[in-house]
Amino acid sequence: MSSQRATTTLWRPTGPEELELVRELEWRAWPPRLPEQPIFYPVLNEDYAVRIARDWNVKHSGAGFVTRFEVDTEFLSRYPVQRAGGETILELWVPAEELDEFNAHIVGRIEVVREFR
Repeated sequence: MSSQRATTTLWRPTGPEELELVRELEWRAWPPRLPEQPIFYPVLNEDYAVRIARDWNVKHSGAGFVTRFEVDTEFLSRYPVQRAGGETILELWVPAEELDEFNAHIVGRIEVVREFR
């Protein structure tokens, strides 16, 4: 019997500053939120992440990156899916104070899958 838990693939659009912090955390965790960032919001599909990285991160910080990572599905069930616009604009809203626990449920490494400049 396999002891492997089911995982869910999430994406996160990010800029160069946050990506450098992820690199410093050896691609295994997201950095703490800044005081003005009460929520960490990974997204549920790559297309939405691409739009944010390309259209927002590039404009605001010169580069945008799409990351992909796996999280324990059972743990994620505590966060209802939030629809932030159209049918495919889906996010999870993780309160900043729960980010350490969220990070503990990442399975494997955070990967950069797309880059925009």
